[in-house]
Amino acid sequence: MPVATAPVSRQLQILEDARAGDQHAFGLLLRHHDDRMRALAWKLLGDRDRMDDALQEAYVKAWRSLPGFRLDANFGTWLYRITYNACIDELRRGASRPTPHDFSITAEQPAVTAAGPERHAVGADTVARLLASLPDDQRVTVVLVDGEGFDNQTAARILGVAVGTVASRLSRARATLRAGLREEDR
Repeated sequence: MPVATAPVSRQLQILEDARAGDQHAFGLLLRHHDDRMRALAWKLLGDRDRMDDALQEAYVKAWRSLPGFRLDANFGTWLYRITYNACIDELRRGASRPTPHDFSITAEQPAVTAAGPERHAVGADTVARLLASLPDDQRVTVVLVDGEGFDNQTAARILGVAVGTVASRLSRARATLRAGLREEDR
């Protein structure tokens, strides 16, 4: 039974088993959260190899730190924090900016000038490019709040900053994104 559909008591048992060193239980936890961790790592790093490296590092750190995990905390938020830190470490190691691969226009795709669904695809490419151009701290804040749906308080816990810092980063990032989008429309 997947972790998400298991009764709360079973979910706690899986977490307790993982904390006690059960690798199978830890694997169940990771499978439950892996898609969201991959999405976060991809949006921060924009490179599949770097994403895989960061996730491997994050999951090893999570395994090693799991015995100290407090059961009154949210495992997903805790794992987001570890994944975020691994991605930031990866960004520091390789000074390049992420590229918006998932929205890039390939040579086979014609330029779109009509207003319709195709226009939105070009807009997505623009948003991805603008997002990739943001400073790391602003980009991750936008990804967590606007992309992943976390509230400011949870994002602050993941990032290890004050709630006001999250609000400030969001404000600056959104202003930059709006300005970039206005510039693109000209």
